[in-house]
Amino acid sequence: MLAATDAIVLSLQPYSDKAHILHAYTRTGGRANYKVFGLGRKNAIGIYTPLSVVQLTTDEHSVRTAQLTFVPTTLTTDPYKRTIALFIAEVLSHVLRHPMPDEPMFDFIAQAIQELDRTDEPQNFHIAFLINFAAKLGFAIPEESQITIRRKQIGSNHQSQMTRRDRQAALRALCDYFAEHVETWQNPRSLDVLIEVFN
Repeated sequence: MLAATDAIVLSLQPYSDKAHILHAYTRTGGRANYKVFGLGRKNAIGIYTPLSVVQLTTDEHSVRTAQLTFVPTTLTTDPYKRTIALFIAEVLSHVLRHPMPDEPMFDFIAQAIQELDRTDEPQNFHIAFLINFAAKLGFAIPEESQITIRRKQIGSNHQSQMTRRDRQAALRALCDYFAEHVETWQNPRSLDVLIEVFN
């Protein structure tokens, strides 16, 4: 039986000569993994760029059709935004592990992707995202935390000014904070790249 859902691409991994595995966060079912066949062409693979928002038609195990519903163009052309997108997609992969629908969470992430695509100053975006994501998950950063000052600096305004040192300290502190609250947490492989890009 076929089903349709909006989905946010987390990653696409090779599975065999003919198939890839799509890891996605869907509006109707939460975290989901599907086999995707026939991605020999580069334009087909491009649909599954991390943080692309797509509409999928699926059966129980595989994608039958996929269509972009939001094209975050700067996330593929801007090296800073591309690195942030990879980092956020890894964070989502580590945290959102359950096949449970959560439409408010889906909408929160989809809105964040649009904001990242629009902003001209992305250097603090990932920090603001982690702060707001933690609150959305139910473990908002407490007022007595060392992150509090930086939280007040940024809030939801990712264009606030931060020094390179403040940015690195806030990012590492936030990763430690997530590690304390998320059992499946792993520091994203893109973390060091992200720090280097904004060094």
